[in-house]
Amino acid sequence: MNKNRHVVIIGNGISGVTCARTLRKLDSDVRITLVSGESKYFFSRTALMYVYMGHMEFRHTQPYEDHFWDKNRIELKQAWVESVDFQAKKLVFESKETMPYDILVIATGSKPNKFGWPGQDLKGVQGLYSKQDLETMEEATQEGVTRAVIVGGGLIGIEMAEMLAYRQIPVTFLVREKGFWDNVLPREEAKLVGRHIREHHIDLRLETELKEILPDSQGRARAVVTSTGEEISCQFVGLTAGVSPQVDFLRNSELEINRGVKVDAFFQTNIPDVYSIGDCAEFDKAPAPDRKNIEQVWYTGRMHGETLAHNLCQTPVPYRPGVWFNSAKFLDIEYQTYGVVPPRAEDAQDFYWEHASGKICFRMRMDSEGKTLGVNVFGMRLSHGFFDQAIREKWTGQKVIAQLAEANFDPEFFAPHHISIQQLFLGEFGGDFRPAKKSFMQKLFGAKV
Repeated sequence: MNKNRHVVIIGNGISGVTCARTLRKLDSDVRITLVSGESKYFFSRTALMYVYMGHMEFRHTQPYEDHFWDKNRIELKQAWVESVDFQAKKLVFESKETMPYDILVIATGSKPNKFGWPGQDLKGVQGLYSKQDLETMEEATQEGVTRAVIVGGGLIGIEMAEMLAYRQIPVTFLVREKGFWDNVLPREEAKLVGRHIREHHIDLRLETELKEILPDSQGRARAVVTSTGEEISCQFVGLTAGVSPQVDFLRNSELEINRGVKVDAFFQTNIPDVYSIGDCAEFDKAPAPDRKNIEQVWYTGRMHGETLAHNLCQTPVPYRPGVWFNSAKFLDIEYQTYGVVPPRAEDAQDFYWEHASGKICFRMRMDSEGKTLGVNVFGMRLSHGFFDQAIREKWTGQKVIAQLAEANFDPEFFAPHHISIQQLFLGEFGGDFRPAKKSFMQKLFGAKV
C-alpha cells in the first residue's frame, strides 16, 4: 500500500480495531485513523453487563493500555459522523469538522431494533448495545424501579434480565414465540432455557407481545400493555428484539444499502476505495451455505477485520469462513453451537441427550447418511477444535460419539457425561464401538456426576 495513503475506519468495535491492528502489522507506514463517537478507546462490548453488576469498572473492559495506540501509530478520533462526502472523499462530523480519507472502512456495528411501538421513545425505554446504553440504563434503574419488562428473547434479553435480577429488580420477560429463542433453538433446548429462566424467579411470558408502553406525567414509562390486553406496571422497559445495522447516516447517499452496507466477498462496496466489515456489512451473497448475509457475532467481526486488512496490503482473497460457531451464557448455563442446528430437523436425523438435572444437554444433528451437520451443547464445555474438525471432515455421528471423550474441554475437572451420551447413542443408533467405562467417581455419585 502507498505509505502516504490514509485509511479511516468508522467504528472502533472488534471489526474496526482488528482491521487497524492487522493493517499496522502488515504495513509500518500507512496512516490509520479510528473514528468513534461512542468511546475513544476500544472496549469489550460483552463485558458491559459486568460493569452494571459491579463486578468490574468500565476501564477494566479496555484490553489495551491507553499508550498502545500511540505506540502503534493508530490515531483516535472521538466524534460522531454525520455524513460522508464520497465524491470529495471526506467525513463530515456533527461538529461540521471534516476529515479526508484515501480508503474508508465502515465498521459502525448495530443498533437495537424498534418496531414502532407506541411509547418506545419514552424515558426508561431502551436497548443494550453501546456504552451510552449502559450509562442510561444505570441512570434509569438507580431508584424507584419496582419492576422491569424486557421485550424479546435472545442473548441480549437474557443478559439484561440477569443484570436487573442481580440488582434485585423483578423482571417480566415478554417473548412472542412458543419457546425461548425457539427461532434458533430446537424445542428441547428452548424448554431447558425457559425452565432455567423461571427457576431464577424471572416472570417469563411466552407467546406474549408488546402492544404499547404507557407514559407517566413526566414522560417516563409507567406500564406496558401486552397483546393479551394485560397492563403490567413497570418503570423500565428493555427492548431486546434483535439488532439492525447502524447505517442510517449513510442512507440517501450513492452508497448501496439494503439492511446493511452492501459488499462483495472482498468487503468492497459499490464505491471505489470504500469497504464495510462487521455487523453493518451485508454480503450480496452469503459467504457459505450455513451463513447469513449479515454476520453479527464477535469472532466473525474479527475475521472480517483480518481479511480486509490482508486484502488492502496483499493479494486480495475472498472471505471464506469455516464451520459456524457461537457461544453464549443463559444465566449460569453455558451454551455452544457448532455447524448447522436449525430449530427443526428437515431431511435430517437428531440425537439428543439430556442430563437428569435438566440443565445439561447434548444434541447432534446428522444428515440422512449419518454425517455430522452440527452440535448444540448446554451446561458443559467441549472442544471447539474437535467439532470444527468433525464437521469439516464430515465425520459420521458414530465416529463423533465414539471419540467424544477427546472433546472434553478440561480433562482434569470435567464430569464424564460422554459415558451416558455414548450409551444412549448405542441404544438408539447402534454402532461398532464400546462405550467408555464408568469412572470411580461416576460409580460413587451415579447420575449426579
